[in-house]
Amino acid sequence: MSSLADNFFAAKERAKKQKTVFGSFQNTLDFPLDDFQVRACESVESGRAVLVAAPTGAGKTIVGEFAIYLALSQGKKAFYTTPIKALSNQKYHDLVQIYGEEAVGLLTGDTSINSEADVVVMTTEVLRNMIYAESSTLVNLGYVVMDEVHYLADRARGAVWEEIIIHLPEHISLISLSATISNAEEFGAWLDTVRGTTDIIVSEHRPVPLWQHVMVGNRLVDLFLDDTTVEETAELLDKNKDEVPDVNPELLRLRGYRGRGPRQNAEKFSRAAHRNSRSRNRHSSGFNRSGSEQHLRPFRASRPDMIEALDQDALLPAICFIFSRAGCDAAVSQCIDADVRLTTDQEAALIRAYVAEATAALDIKDLNVLGFYEWREGLTRGIAAHHAGLLPVFKEIVEALFAEGLIKVVFATETLALGINMPARSVVLEKLTKFNGETHLDITPGEYTQLTGRAGRRGIDVEGHAVVLWKPGLEPQQVAGLASKRTYPLNSSFRPTYNMSANLLAQFGEGPAQKILESSFAQFQADKSVVGIAQRVRKNERALEGYEKSMHCHLGDFKEYAQLRKQLNEAEKKSEKGRKRLEHSQAMASIHDLLPGDVIEIPRGRNRGFAVILTRAEAGHDPRPAILTDDAHLRRLSADDLEGPIVPVSKIKVPKKFQGKTPKERRDMASRLREALYENRPPRKVSERSWFDRKDRHQEQEVTKLRKQLKAHPCHGCSDRENHARWAERWWKLERDTHGLRLQISRRTNTISQIFKRIIRLLESFNYVERDSGGEAHLTQRGQSLRRVYGEKDLLLSLALEEKFLKNLDPAATAAVVSALVFEAKREEMGMLRKYPHSSIEQPIVTLVTLWSKLTEREERFNLPETSAPDLGMVWPTYKWARGDSLTQAIQNTDLAAGDFVRWIKQVIDVLDQISHVAQNDIELKAQCERAIMLLRRGVVATQI
Repeated sequence: MSSLADNFFAAKERAKKQKTVFGSFQNTLDFPLDDFQVRACESVESGRAVLVAAPTGAGKTIVGEFAIYLALSQGKKAFYTTPIKALSNQKYHDLVQIYGEEAVGLLTGDTSINSEADVVVMTTEVLRNMIYAESSTLVNLGYVVMDEVHYLADRARGAVWEEIIIHLPEHISLISLSATISNAEEFGAWLDTVRGTTDIIVSEHRPVPLWQHVMVGNRLVDLFLDDTTVEETAELLDKNKDEVPDVNPELLRLRGYRGRGPRQNAEKFSRAAHRNSRSRNRHSSGFNRSGSEQHLRPFRASRPDMIEALDQDALLPAICFIFSRAGCDAAVSQCIDADVRLTTDQEAALIRAYVAEATAALDIKDLNVLGFYEWREGLTRGIAAHHAGLLPVFKEIVEALFAEGLIKVVFATETLALGINMPARSVVLEKLTKFNGETHLDITPGEYTQLTGRAGRRGIDVEGHAVVLWKPGLEPQQVAGLASKRTYPLNSSFRPTYNMSANLLAQFGEGPAQKILESSFAQFQADKSVVGIAQRVRKNERALEGYEKSMHCHLGDFKEYAQLRKQLNEAEKKSEKGRKRLEHSQAMASIHDLLPGDVIEIPRGRNRGFAVILTRAEAGHDPRPAILTDDAHLRRLSADDLEGPIVPVSKIKVPKKFQGKTPKERRDMASRLREALYENRPPRKVSERSWFDRKDRHQEQEVTKLRKQLKAHPCHGCSDRENHARWAERWWKLERDTHGLRLQISRRTNTISQIFKRIIRLLESFNYVERDSGGEAHLTQRGQSLRRVYGEKDLLLSLALEEKFLKNLDPAATAAVVSALVFEAKREEMGMLRKYPHSSIEQPIVTLVTLWSKLTEREERFNLPETSAPDLGMVWPTYKWARGDSLTQAIQNTDLAAGDFVRWIKQVIDVLDQISHVAQNDIELKAQCERAIMLLRRGVVATQI
């Protein structure tokens, strides 16, 4: 019991806190703060940087909002950065409601509102660009909030976060907000190194408990035997790594798993049955299950059945994650066909009115190609899809209606888990694998946590529910492992880019720039790993001494004999490699000889089978002519698909105007291909080259010589030779491994700065960098343009601008050519152009391809990642759109979804804007780009709520 004195001092302390800025901030809130929020805000008020890592929905953004409140109270500016435009828009509207439109600004790739305001919300790249440009907007900046800082691990964009953290002036306080990560201490230690004192605030407590289930048929079954939430499960594992909570035996029975035996499980199973048989208090309707007496019928629920089961158990609204855009759209169609309706007449009328107002600006001619009518029908029923292929305004409408509680079920791809705030009562996972572009992979515990973290709305739901749909082969223990583990480390994806290197060199010089790069999180992690590797090297060296004793031979030096055996083995492998290199050279030479209409048989790879050549191979080190396979797929032929030279086996006529854009065109051409083969139509005559048969005689002689030396060695006659050889083989294998570990140590030491050095040497070769008499590197006038060019193909664009590749083009053609620098096809089906939209476009494209070929040759020479090739798949759609065609006309005969089209056009606009800023002294080019932007920014590209 507290004494009177204790109560007095506690009251005095509360009164003292009320007089602080944090105290006055708390008075503006209508809810109490959690302990981790209080601790983080107190750290911010005391002037320290802070890293806050907490689960989705825990309320970590309140710390960022306090930083803004504190900045305004001090008369300073605050920036709030987010990884995606949708989050920026959402945060902007939130802050406008608090501080008013005059006090808050918004900066994204295509939006600029009140940029000099005291509070500015922006996408992360905007802040990075400001820092490099030494923008005046940074004056009087006191606080930067980096929301979703765990994006630092993103391969494509993660480096931007590290650039900001490293380059942001020291006097600016950094507030980093992250989802739960398992190496928060490591990340915080790095922040402490580069930003000064940083407090690490970690909370793994979910304000809304999360329960795990598996849906078998139309029944929800608890994943764990006992009443166990995700948080309790993880805590159990933290205490005892080997203690995994018991999985519900009902689920184990479905796969014939007996667990620890019926007697051992009987008592727990009895308790589970009792729990399942009574109505639960977790939500109003309960699960309506009858325990162990009702046996599970193992079948996979259809999507309409799944929704009905969730609705009956009062588990809506729900997000169902399907790792496929087509799957999301198909799910909505299936629910409409099954006449699923989750809204009242009044709600449906509200939805129709909102949709009509929000889409009023859309061209009525485009509504069919947008799938508008089925999309609206789904909305009025309370069902929607959410993925990157949707038109941005459609996604915004879905988000707004879901937030209002009018949409009850959203079928979404995983991008929603990384995006805006859309919490639900339940989250459903259709499967536990996803396609990464090359193969199907199991989702990781971190991904599972990210996806299911949306279940349970704070202040609305008492608890959240994560549901995995049962299917044959589902391992309940795999699901339990995903739900239990807290293994989701944050790993750096940082690499110096050409643009980054140019900016660092210009601002700091070569030596200081290397030191800055060595302070990156990537290098920090690499250096920590070296300690463990060095221990393994010492252990291996002790083992090598023992192996050397075991292979001792009384007849001679067995180490020398083993070396001969090793050399012979390597020479034989080298001879085989030589044969394969010869085959590769033959294949490349024969590809150059192929003409449109040649029918070939591809022996291996994904293109295996018959195909017809559609275009001639372009000159270069990697000829890849366009082909059409016998199953009507457009592909590129590569030398890797061949086993030596390839010659035509038949021929057909390929019309000059053939584009292969429509499925009908491709099917007709494939039909002609099969017809030619059926008729045994002879190929055109091809002259065989004599050098195809040459062999590497020198390598064969080397193999023969080593075999003779091996037989002549004294140890060859040892009766215990093979036993010695086994120890020698172990010795060589361990020595090779140890040498590899030593190389790892040398490579991981100063790894990032070594890449920077190679980039500088490559830039020197293009005259972007020169050295003074003292050997110091400096950016040339030519290299200055690279500082203001951002993107995957930054150097290629800069080189092309030097060649004036856009000279004399009209605005539509300008946009079409620039599209080749941003577009990247999803599949290997690369865009082929037998005809350009306008004759003026051909030469700039040829210039781009020639420069790309030269650049990749240099990148190979300097051991740098190759820049991806210009892709022509958006040239026609971009040109049509810029010329005023409708959306339907622009994407006709392409595989582009409306949302993808809009996204790519916005990226074209972004690059055109960059070019216009680089071309300050070229008035004609600047006006040309600005006019192109005006032509592109219309209709669906400009429409937003």
